[in-house]
Amino acid sequence: MFIADLLSGLSILTAAIYGFAFLTQPVTPLRAIIKTLAVASIAGVSLVLHGPWLLTSALALSAVGDAFLAGEPKKWLPFGLAAFLAAHLLYIGLFATSGTGLATMAGQPLRLFPALVTVVLAGAMLAWLWPVLGKMRWPVVGYVAVITAMTVFAFALPWPRSAAMIGAVLFFASDAILAVRLFRSGGPSLQAHLAVWWFYWAAQALIARAFLHHIA
Repeated sequence: MFIADLLSGLSILTAAIYGFAFLTQPVTPLRAIIKTLAVASIAGVSLVLHGPWLLTSALALSAVGDAFLAGEPKKWLPFGLAAFLAAHLLYIGLFATSGTGLATMAGQPLRLFPALVTVVLAGAMLAWLWPVLGKMRWPVVGYVAVITAMTVFAFALPWPRSAAMIGAVLFFASDAILAVRLFRSGGPSLQAHLAVWWFYWAAQALIARAFLHHIA
């Protein structure tokens, strides 16, 4: 479909512009628009192709989160995190209703092992961050629990939708790097900025691909 292809191209273009030109630039309306369009365009593809409403809604909420986080962090950070938390919950619903169920993973090492590794890594990361989280401890615990659940549920998806498994892992990695950057690194680096952005955008694109290529 022409419109879907156009929106896909817009997503790639704006992701590249943001990643290579605006990533470390000061907050401006143009920067916020470019960042928001990168994932909002994927949401548009899902809408045009009549993708699952949970997918379209999760992508749209992620774009809203991008818009908030592109603004002044002290003012808009809580709203951005709330939007992403809601998006992760929708992804959990999407994966849970599209997969084979967590119980079936017990006899499938290719699913069970990465799921267990994800849980262990999440626990280790929380233990490492715990002393420096301060008042953010319980909000971070809640957020980590949700994104870990989202990643685990992805491993229960049918193999033809394995792109979503990779996407969930990239999403987990992006948020883990962001958490380290915020609470432990003492200052953001260009490499961290690049990893967070490209892992995040690729995660959204792969998850969408997993559920839309069958439709398209």
